[in-house]
This record gives sequence, C-alpha cells and structure tokens, in this order.
Amino acid sequence: MKNRVMIIGGVQAGKSTLMNTLLGKESSANKTQALVYDDWIVDTPGEYVENPMYYRNIMATSLEVTHVIYLQDATSARSVFPPQFSLGIPKIQIGVITKIDAPDADVERATALLKNVMTQGPIVKTSSWQKLGIELIEPLIQLKTNEEIQQFVKESDSPYLMYCSQ
Repeated sequence: MKNRVMIIGGVQAGKSTLMNTLLGKESSANKTQALVYDDWIVDTPGEYVENPMYYRNIMATSLEVTHVIYLQDATSARSVFPPQFSLGIPKIQIGVITKIDAPDADVERATALLKNVMTQGPIVKTSSWQKLGIELIEPLIQLKTNEEIQQFVKESDSPYLMYCSQ
C-alpha cells in the first residue's frame, strides 16, 4: 500500500490549506463538507473531531491510511482533541502546528496541546503562506516506522521539527 495520510483537526485550523500546499495547489481552500481524497492525502471536515458522534468516521477512515496528522492551530487557545486521542487510532502519528507566522500565534502552547493528544511522534511547525516547515511533512509520510521517523528527526537540523514521546 502506498503511504497515505489523513489530516484531522478543528474547523478553520488549516487542514485544507495544508493539503493544497502539500500538493502544490495554488487554489484557496474551501470549507470541507465531506472526506476529500486527493492523491496521498485524505482531508476531513473539522466537525469530525469536534463532535464525538463523528469519531466513528475518523476511525473508519483511518483504516485506509498509514499516517495521521493531528493538526493544531497556533492561534487557538484550545485543543479540539480529547487527551490521548491518538491512542484510539493505531497509525503513525504526526503533529502539525499551523499558522506559526500569525501575529497571535503561540507555538509553545500549540506544542503543549499536541503533546497532550499524541503518545509519540514528530511535531512540525508550519506556515502554509510562507512555506515554513512544509517540506518536512512529505518525507515523514514516506517513512514506515516510528524508528525511521525518530532517526529522521534526529538527523534534521530544522528549527521546525521536533520529536515528542511520553
């Protein structure tokens, strides 16, 4: 199976913008109303994670992917994920912080919020507009084990990449 990633996060967190940027699309993002499959990415509506009634959709879709991106908006003071949410999805975890270049961004808070969601994995700090950190995501999706990902992070000298473990 070709590696494929599902992006989950809150409404207006930057999921569709991230997907478009990763795929090299210049079009502006529209509100995602349903699952969107595009090449190696599955974009999900923010409501899927904000409303527990839709968790089953996330779980079912996770069967079709190898990796899950837990997306946290750096301008948001709250996480839409319950603590340790990633334990319910047995896939390779990647945390992505969006909007790090926004005037009201708090990257430290966003990092702490993601660490509360994920049990282990890389955290990538990104700006889709300035293309910061974006180049780190696709190589992470190509890796097949947490050990490979840890080695990738260890060998990287990027200020936009770190590894968290509990």
